[in-house]
Amino acid sequence: MLLTVDVGNSQTVLATFDGDRLVGSWRVTTAPRATADELRMVWRGLLRDTEVTGVAACSTVPALLPSLRQLLDSLEVPVVLIGPGVRTGVPLHVDNPREVGADRVVTALAAHELFGRTADGGDRPVVVVDFGTSTNVDAVGPGGQFLGGALAPGVEVSLDALASRAAQLRSVELTCPPHAIGKNTVAALQSGLVLGFAGLVDGLVGRIAAEIVTQFGTAPVVVATGGLAPVVAGSCRTIAEREPDLTVHGLRLAFERQQAAERRGSAP
Repeated sequence: MLLTVDVGNSQTVLATFDGDRLVGSWRVTTAPRATADELRMVWRGLLRDTEVTGVAACSTVPALLPSLRQLLDSLEVPVVLIGPGVRTGVPLHVDNPREVGADRVVTALAAHELFGRTADGGDRPVVVVDFGTSTNVDAVGPGGQFLGGALAPGVEVSLDALASRAAQLRSVELTCPPHAIGKNTVAALQSGLVLGFAGLVDGLVGRIAAEIVTQFGTAPVVVATGGLAPVVAGSCRTIAEREPDLTVHGLRLAFERQQAAERRGSAP
């Protein structure tokens, strides 16, 4: 069983795969100062008796990387930690490839493999909208190349900022309101956050899709992922597909590619 671990700023997603089949997944709060022993306890508690035969991981939290590396180094199974220098097969068409987060790279890989293939065997571009701590709108070319994208604040980050900076505003449940015109403070905040971010996403996707059409002559398919996708994606007019586990699928694919490359390298 392959274990994939996506360490995000707010949450860590762990998932197990049997081949290409997702068997189980869990979300836990990311603790940036956790030790390797604390990480091990969390993983063991979630996995229980699952026999892990390999691990693929990525992290966007620099403070947690030493503990994560220590834990991975102690495992007696093949391990791939996605980062600079690890070949994923995703061409990075950006000014500085080392600036691109590992999660964005493997998400682009999964987006191309799962949604960039057409029924007639061709390829098409993909736009990924990742609703997390930040709202990432990333463009993937028809050849699987990462073209770049846009980064905006996440919905929860914006809510926290409003609640802390505005004396008469408070934290509310993030849910889609029945009307855009809020009749009270809670409904007005929900409208501004959920419908407002849906408008932000639609605006960015429209501009990015237009640039993709100009460059490749083909309109992209738009895919939503991330922990907050269920809150906002339904209000977006441009999103056609949803895959909540896109990043862990990308980790699985990156692990498989790394293992295949190592087998080829050891072959006579």
